[in-house]
Amino acid sequence: MLKKVITDISLLFLIIILFSLSQPNLISVQGIPILAYFIYLPLFLLVRRLSWKTVWLYGFLCGVGCYCLFTYWLASFHPMGISVISSLYGFQFLILFPLLKGAPLVLKKRGWILQWLVLCAYEYIKTKGFAGFHYGLTAYTHWRWSVLIQCTDIGGVWLLNALITFPSAWLTSFFAPAFQEKFPNFKKLNFLVFMKQSFIPISIWACFFISALLYGIVIQKDYSNYETKKTALIQTNTDPWIGGYEAYKRDLNTLINLSNEALAKNPDVDFVVWPETAFVPRIEWHYKHRYNKDSYDLVKKLLEYLDNASVPYVIGSDYGVDGYTRSGTYDVVDYNAVLLFKPRENVIPPVPDKYLKMHLVPFTEFFPYEKYFPKIYEMLLNGDTHMWEPGTSADVFTINDFSFGTPICFEDTFGYIGRRFVNNGAQAIVNLSNDAWSRSLACQYQHLSMAVFRSVENRVSSVRATASGQTCIIDPNGRITAMAEPFTETYLVGSFPVNSNLKKTIYTRYGDFVGIFFVYAAGLIYSVAVLLLIIEAFKKKNK
Repeated sequence: MLKKVITDISLLFLIIILFSLSQPNLISVQGIPILAYFIYLPLFLLVRRLSWKTVWLYGFLCGVGCYCLFTYWLASFHPMGISVISSLYGFQFLILFPLLKGAPLVLKKRGWILQWLVLCAYEYIKTKGFAGFHYGLTAYTHWRWSVLIQCTDIGGVWLLNALITFPSAWLTSFFAPAFQEKFPNFKKLNFLVFMKQSFIPISIWACFFISALLYGIVIQKDYSNYETKKTALIQTNTDPWIGGYEAYKRDLNTLINLSNEALAKNPDVDFVVWPETAFVPRIEWHYKHRYNKDSYDLVKKLLEYLDNASVPYVIGSDYGVDGYTRSGTYDVVDYNAVLLFKPRENVIPPVPDKYLKMHLVPFTEFFPYEKYFPKIYEMLLNGDTHMWEPGTSADVFTINDFSFGTPICFEDTFGYIGRRFVNNGAQAIVNLSNDAWSRSLACQYQHLSMAVFRSVENRVSSVRATASGQTCIIDPNGRITAMAEPFTETYLVGSFPVNSNLKKTIYTRYGDFVGIFFVYAAGLIYSVAVLLLIIEAFKKKNK
């Protein structure tokens, strides 16, 4: 019994370590992508060994362990942050583990294929709903493998997920006999027999994998002759929410000084970008009401600066309007917004073009269940949270003949948001982020690893203006062409290609059809297999 427990716990710890190290982490901020091909091998083996009584517990422990180690930086934001995320995935894995355990029981010899389908379906489902979370998807481990990631312009990250996770499932069918006993017995393994039995599936996978590599080589373009736009991305290296009025005043001076320096050295810049909520006071609201002299003075100083600027400014800011909140009270309704100011056009009085963040961060920016869980909502408000109202449309900005979308922070982790902007006419993605609160390079690289895919999926350039990093420029091939030093007060000036005759990719047109396919395929095959077992059992009983 002790040998079995030791083996089970060892497999559990191996899953957690492989999962965390494959993504950007404390040891390697860029991650170790080769590990991704083996993450789920110990998981698939473990669920086969566990009893139905313990599989739930191990599932919960696995989810909690993976996300505690992977998103350790959430503790810097609020202890509740890492507690909520790890618990959420604990309960998700509590459900996932029994489903994976049942797969070889209902499909027997090909159970490992069903395990793979269930895993692919889960990776899609986990990103949906109020608590949808893209962090930890297997595909994002390969953000630096520019050749292989090109296939995401066809099937999104779901296609790449399937390619990377398949070897874990395939190898499970080889190692499973050795792990049937309490302690692994590798003498039972016969590689020749294994290859004979699984030659067709692995051959099919190899064909898809090689095709993805060849596609990645062929599809990449040289964008050196394309039309370009030049931008100045400002990085203040501060968390704008910390410090109150004096911090707002200091940050504004920093933003202005850095912008002036960038424009003085680069007068041909087309526009300047400030990070998410770089300017905290509500610009239009304070200009209109003037209840708070300090805030109004800051707004006045900002607007005078912008109106005399030589180029448009894209600014992350709180946007407030008078109206009814979700609770029914008449108050200021706040949005996390991007504002586009064009000198001598829409600055004084301030009537900027606006984009209002649609997909808010659960629990820290948005909690729609305050009526049902008022105590939780109150606890969130008392923590370091900023609750907003969600926007409803992917509004695109235009400067002269150039159109772009502006997902805010967390939003560039979602493929569907990037494609909404591009479908609305965006020729590039301009992301405004603030990860300064994490004080973690691994966190910033995890975020960057996902942003890379938005460029490849839609074949558009991406630029990121962040509070502390990773401020950078990404070309349509997903290559990072320039990046500012993280955790420094600086700016990044660079050009990026713009395709005026943008042809929509398969992913841009049809979205997450591959992810949806895996959900239906796993559900259908699992259901049919269970039904056939029930019919077979019923026939045996009546003989």
